[in-house]
Amino acid sequence: MGLLQRQNGYTNIKICGLSKPQDVMTANTLTIEAVGLVFFPPSPRYVTPQQALQLTSILNDQIEVVALVVDPSDELVAEIRSQVRVDIWQFHGNESAKRCAEIAQSTPWMKAARIDHQFSLQDFCLEYNECAAWILDAVVEGYGGGGQTFNWQLIPEIWIKENAHRVVLSGGLNSHNVAEAIAYFQPLGVDISSGVEITRGNKDPNLMQQFVDAVRLTDQFNSFKGS
Repeated sequence: MGLLQRQNGYTNIKICGLSKPQDVMTANTLTIEAVGLVFFPPSPRYVTPQQALQLTSILNDQIEVVALVVDPSDELVAEIRSQVRVDIWQFHGNESAKRCAEIAQSTPWMKAARIDHQFSLQDFCLEYNECAAWILDAVVEGYGGGGQTFNWQLIPEIWIKENAHRVVLSGGLNSHNVAEAIAYFQPLGVDISSGVEITRGNKDPNLMQQFVDAVRLTDQFNSFKGS
């Protein structure tokens, strides 16, 4: 299975912001669908295309690679594309839907929505209707990895029922709140970064394992409850 493939009773997992070989080695031992590589220099999780090539060379082929970019230049896109296996593009900036599609070409892509009281979910969904998934994230300084949840109640229940199969939920998730998040959204997948770090940009293998265990136990419980 991949990050964008839906299976009833199963929540896909993406761990974002891997930047060191030991992060990848830990990811290889986990039942996850994807890892995210951040190609945004201000981020503490930033990797160059050359570093990404080294990381993906030791990544399990069954785990998808998501390239996270923020308003990337044509030069950066070309460099990433020439050196890195990219299974999914993830756009976090002000990219238009047309720009996203131009960059992704035939590769699936996701667009991040930074949710607050001023955010128009309806307008966002209309503009980015062609993407493979919407990432619902919190508004934080920078782009992602802020460790903050957004107010889930800002997302109407009727919208969740109609669109959960296209939602990858992000924003402040950890092993303690992910069960509640899955119960509320029943999303296609969950996306974590800072929630498995001991300091900004430094992943902890135990926290990574605990998060995956929490998601899988939640899926098992929900399946048992629904049977």
